[in-house]
Amino acid sequence: MARVSQEHLDARRRQILDGAAVCFARNGFHATSMQDVLKEVDLSAGAVYRYFTGKEALIAAIVEEVLGQVRAGFEEAALSSPPPPPDVLVATVLGRILATKEFLTVDGRPAFPRLVVQVWTETLRNEELAAVLRDGYGAVQQTWGRIVQAYQDTGMMRSDVPADHVARTMMAAAMGFLAQQALFGPVSSEILQDGLRALMSVRDLPDAEHRVTTGGSQLG
Repeated sequence: MARVSQEHLDARRRQILDGAAVCFARNGFHATSMQDVLKEVDLSAGAVYRYFTGKEALIAAIVEEVLGQVRAGFEEAALSSPPPPPDVLVATVLGRILATKEFLTVDGRPAFPRLVVQVWTETLRNEELAAVLRDGYGAVQQTWGRIVQAYQDTGMMRSDVPADHVARTMMAAAMGFLAQQALFGPVSSEILQDGLRALMSVRDLPDAEHRVTTGGSQLG
């Protein structure tokens, strides 16, 4: 019997993951059965279970893959000296990931942002998935910490704010952008880049001017 090539195995695994992602984004994890996944990917139960033991394994694999892609994008930037500015960096990495998933659609809309929100919801009841997510985000956060440290070392960013605080904020911006896409529909990552660039341009006011503009009672 002819041996199955690794390329074939990888393609079949990709087919299953993409089909499961569409199912989960469409109906959520609880309303999706393995039969739904089998129908979506048009494969037998034996073919699917060869790769994944069930829904939980599929969910974990999707989460690990996405977080791995996010981390890889930021790791690449961390090797630059200096790294690209935050607005360019976040928008580029997110835009790249969204582009690789754009063929996955539900009712004509991108499935990936909806899937992300479904994952966040599922972690509230699934401790194993929550642990996978914590580990993944922790790795991304560490990478961002190194990027922020590089900004500070080169004088691109003020150094009196802990790198971890900046890393958490930039991750929050990326996560919020995905949530908006899930709720309100797709928009270009350039919008996120423009908004971050504008926020980065805000300058601290001198103390005296700050008191004048923020507290009229302090004028006297």
